[in-house]
Amino acid sequence: MSRQADIERRLDHLGNRVREYADGAVDTADDWLSRGRRAVGRFSRSDARKRIARRAEDLADEANYQYRRLRRHAGRHPVATAAIVAGTVGALFLLYRALRRDEE
Repeated sequence: MSRQADIERRLDHLGNRVREYADGAVDTADDWLSRGRRAVGRFSRSDARKRIARRAEDLADEANYQYRRLRRHAGRHPVATAAIVAGTVGALFLLYRALRRDEE
């Protein structure tokens, strides 16, 4: 087989692969667009807005409650709180070192 024919065959094969990848990308983009449209449709209704607002308020209330509870606990048991914080920081340093060794 001549060199010219070999190059043409490889270019044809490459072109077919590029078309396959492009078709896959188009299908994925269409799927994402349709999902986005459905999500926007769900959130554009007024009842969805009210549900989201209520859930955001509930989340803020729960966060406030947990923060106040932790402050009371820290005020009553300062040594236990310091031990928990030290343990958490130590665990984070160990995790950091373990992940760093994997990269090297």
